[in-house]
Amino acid sequence: MAEPWFAAARLLVVPPLRLWFAWHLEGLERIPHTGPVLVACNHASYLDPLANGYAILTAGRYPRFLAKQELFDVPLLGRALRGMGQIPVRRGTRDRGALEAAQRALVAGEVVVIYPEGTVTTRPDHLPMAGKTGAVRLSLATGVPILPIASWGTHPVWQKSGPGSLRPRRPIWIKVGTPIDLSDRRREADDHDALVAMTAEVMEALTALVHDLRARYPRAWLEEG
Repeated sequence: MAEPWFAAARLLVVPPLRLWFAWHLEGLERIPHTGPVLVACNHASYLDPLANGYAILTAGRYPRFLAKQELFDVPLLGRALRGMGQIPVRRGTRDRGALEAAQRALVAGEVVVIYPEGTVTTRPDHLPMAGKTGAVRLSLATGVPILPIASWGTHPVWQKSGPGSLRPRRPIWIKVGTPIDLSDRRREADDHDALVAMTAEVMEALTALVHDLRARYPRAWLEEG
């Protein structure tokens, strides 16, 4: 059961996150209280899973992330990730295990979170890159719409180069967008070009949300991104 692990996270992880950062969460009412939810997020920082997880927990749901296998190989972290039912991804392989596990989770009515870019964006403006087709394939296989959730303000905190600015009360803004329903395109599930086109639509929706957040983000913090 994942609940004890999430209870521990609420006790040990959520309070420091809540106190250290200045949170601005929009559209949480678009996260259904029950039933399957397939979330696609932009990926600007290694802080994003904590930020997105915080938002989803605040909405009353338990998130299950697709996360790289290397994280599960870290002894204590790996145990916690498995305890919370997170889904390992073996990057650079043709292993379909992760998508199959995610599909089972959706069928069971859970919240599955995927970063279509597959890694932290390398764009200097921190906007989303092109996405991989996994989220679209999951949506087509299950009939669950894709719920885009964008964040802004995480990128100065933690990049591939290591921890960055840890200034307290940094604004972290998150916005839940409108669900993207692909149910009328399920017949295109084996059409690679169609999958790429649908994925581009998802990334365009995420990018529009990011642009909106960036345009309204507090100016006092813009010098750090």
